[in-house]
Amino acid sequence: MLVKIEQIQDKGLQLDEPIGLEVLQEVMGGAGQDTGFRPTRPSTLRASFKKVSGGVLLNGQFTAHVAAPCKRCLQDVQQDLPVAFTLNLVPESLARGEDVDGADEAGDDRNQGESAGSFGLEDADEVIFDGKTIDLDPIVREQVLLALPMSAVCREDCKGLCAQCGQNLNEKQCGCEQKVIDPRLAPLMNIKLN
Repeated sequence: MLVKIEQIQDKGLQLDEPIGLEVLQEVMGGAGQDTGFRPTRPSTLRASFKKVSGGVLLNGQFTAHVAAPCKRCLQDVQQDLPVAFTLNLVPESLARGEDVDGADEAGDDRNQGESAGSFGLEDADEVIFDGKTIDLDPIVREQVLLALPMSAVCREDCKGLCAQCGQNLNEKQCGCEQKVIDPRLAPLMNIKLN
């Protein structure tokens, strides 16, 4: 998904772009890194672009429809993850100009505040682009990864699986003894104290 700078008029630009299943599958399981999630259906990116102070302000939103096994009982969990983001797209030439000239007055003020790693917290939502076209694919990929939860749970009170027989305890209770004794320490149970 490419947007040319010339397409963005003074009043801005509104786009509704489809996000295909293949893009979502690549994000969630491509490049040798499996997230544990898989997309269930395509989505639509609703984006608005507005030119501001040499750059472009991008507001976007979409819903990622995903499925994953529950971390406790392994049943399939379907989730609809709302994704909303605002990014300041800075042309490469403008970003290089700040670095070459050194910190300007605004940069000095920014560096006085909190910082995270090698950039100021105010710069965390900035994305650099070539100044002519904006490629939305990497932005969508990043936002999908940021929206994914650490793990999926079918419900908050999920009881999980029995550690001994593997029975799903949400469906029925098993007859296994719940107090598990470490077999290395089992002989200590035969000790009789006076």
